[in-house]
Amino acid sequence: MPALRAPRFITVAATFAVVLAARPAGADDLPLDAIDVAGGRSRDAAAPGLNLATPSRSGSRLGLTPLETPASLDIISGETIRARGQTTVEEAVTQNAVGITSIAAPGNGNLAFTARGFAGAGSVQQLYDGTRLYVGAGTVTFPFDTWSAERIEVLRGPASVLYGEGAIGGIVNVVPKKPVFTAIGEARAAIGSDGVARLALDTGGPVGEDLAYRINLSGNRADGWVKPDGDFRNLALSAAVTWRAAPDLSVTLSHDLGTNEPTRYWGSPLVGDRVPDRLRFTNYNVRDSQIAWFDNWTQLRTEWNPSPDITIRNTAYRLSTERHWRDVEQYTYQPATGLIGRSDYIEIRHHEEQIGNRFDATFRGSLFGFRNSVVVGFDVNHVDFRRDSNSPYGGESVVDPYTFAQGRFINLAGTRTDILSRTRQASVFAEDRLELSPQLALVTGIRYDAPTVAVSRPLAGTAFEKTFDSVSTRVAAVYTPTPDLALYAQYATAADPLGSLITTSVAESQFRLATGDQVEAGAKGLFDGGRGEWTFAAYHIRKDNLLSPIPGRPTEVAAVGSQSSRGVEVAVAYQLSDEWRIEANTALLRARYDAFSQNTDAGLVSFAGNVPIDVPQRVTNVWLAYAFAPGWVARLGVNDVGPVFSDFANTFRRPAYTLLNATLDWQVTPTSRLSLRGYNLTDQLYAVSGNTNSWLLGRPRSVELAYHVTF
Repeated sequence: MPALRAPRFITVAATFAVVLAARPAGADDLPLDAIDVAGGRSRDAAAPGLNLATPSRSGSRLGLTPLETPASLDIISGETIRARGQTTVEEAVTQNAVGITSIAAPGNGNLAFTARGFAGAGSVQQLYDGTRLYVGAGTVTFPFDTWSAERIEVLRGPASVLYGEGAIGGIVNVVPKKPVFTAIGEARAAIGSDGVARLALDTGGPVGEDLAYRINLSGNRADGWVKPDGDFRNLALSAAVTWRAAPDLSVTLSHDLGTNEPTRYWGSPLVGDRVPDRLRFTNYNVRDSQIAWFDNWTQLRTEWNPSPDITIRNTAYRLSTERHWRDVEQYTYQPATGLIGRSDYIEIRHHEEQIGNRFDATFRGSLFGFRNSVVVGFDVNHVDFRRDSNSPYGGESVVDPYTFAQGRFINLAGTRTDILSRTRQASVFAEDRLELSPQLALVTGIRYDAPTVAVSRPLAGTAFEKTFDSVSTRVAAVYTPTPDLALYAQYATAADPLGSLITTSVAESQFRLATGDQVEAGAKGLFDGGRGEWTFAAYHIRKDNLLSPIPGRPTEVAAVGSQSSRGVEVAVAYQLSDEWRIEANTALLRARYDAFSQNTDAGLVSFAGNVPIDVPQRVTNVWLAYAFAPGWVARLGVNDVGPVFSDFANTFRRPAYTLLNATLDWQVTPTSRLSLRGYNLTDQLYAVSGNTNSWLLGRPRSVELAYHVTF
């Protein structure tokens, strides 16, 4: 299905923006992120900071707050994300959450993360409003825009007990804005470096006494900072309606779609151990390259509260995605000739549909005389997936690094269907919280998953069907000696797929699911009358029977006997004074291959003791806000990421980097705000991801000017 294009949306949204800007402010208009001496925000916005007292369903299905949850959970409010100028999910997660880094690339949908020593969509699961699309061939493409996000919740450490296989490093859950029974509206327009243009609209409110709606639209485009063909465009729509059928029964129907044509840039070739400045802005892809993704998410949610002690929820959903890549993806500098060798002329199409239903029931009462809450439920779904490709991805060419003709795509084998997959998944889960005293609670959970995968590869003439069942558990205790302090400890087990579950290869089907466990202990608290929040966590994770992608060969994997990581994480948020606020976090870890040998031309080589690929050993984020005058706020952000390795032998090292970002906000009127945003202010050349031949570089220094109104 062809992707929708942004220009039509931008024309429509521009009309909206003109109308909204011309409309006079009424007496009951809501203030937008009100910039006052207390660092205020709009009346309905989530709080800044760590949100330790905010209920969440990402760390527990019982609706516990992070203070009550025996795990490491970040809640990043949508208002915080937008105030810091973070327009993508990748930016919002990596610049705010503790210890999370990006390994974004077009091949993984520009949405792939590392957490606690584990990398990729098979270990860091991604959800949208608590639902996940099963990952095909390592790719996640939705959501990408933060405009419609009410908040983003990040659970660090094994989460399979909540969401099934594929979450040993953690989960990222983007929670969209919901229908509201009070009329609201806001719009944003922005322009910036490299032809950046953004438009967005958010409106919602009641339709009668029992019906409410919410609509979010956002579109982005740019000419791009690499040339040629560095342009991108995307469009996101989120629409939902809630019907209060009865005082104790509500039904919400939502539909979300995203169309995305990202920059057709796969990296810059290394000359020696670096990318020369002269090559930084050059794109070596072919002239007729194409990347287009189109995602549709429809969900029907029902919540019934027949009594104060019973809550029943059901979510029926249909998710689909259509994706297309046609590129040359590998670039290698040839020292003997001084030319750039191009290889891997790859064309791939994904067609995927997932239909499912998730049900859970929560009961609150007593057990053996103690207060108790328990949730039980099931999740069933059916996934159809087809991949068309021109495997084995032949074709080669060479170009001058400075003056070259792009050339056209070479398709030697022809694009044909090479994977047909059908997956039937069923799971049951339960979670319990038993309060042994007002200060001590036990939290336990268990989940059984039984996905049956049937995969055929018509070109290879192979097929198999296999059930990859697994059991995940969590046992934990939370002790709160005072209302503002919680101490916790947990033991959790989890399972990860060998690659992407629904596209498991014949070779991968011979292995069991990777399994792992974690021991974690930590503390959380509030201080200075709630003006400050802090968290501390220490953990050890071990994962066995795992496979790892081979660098530079994304369709192939290597068997890794075991891998482990241990580390500490600290976060703090503090309103220092009426004018100053600081939020900071840091993660230090030691990740290693414990048992990993590979056959090479030189014989059997052991990589035991080496650092896993793409995993930094330190990550630090700092945000400082200063309300230096009435109506003015300046923010400064630092994102520091340690060095990583691109190969199992740890011979190809990508250096550490530190990004400096800043925003300056001026509250022009009570209902409008002008924002100046600066990104990578030191213009550091850094790699987001890469292999042994090339690095995919992050954007250079850039600026944006945005105008924001409420109505």
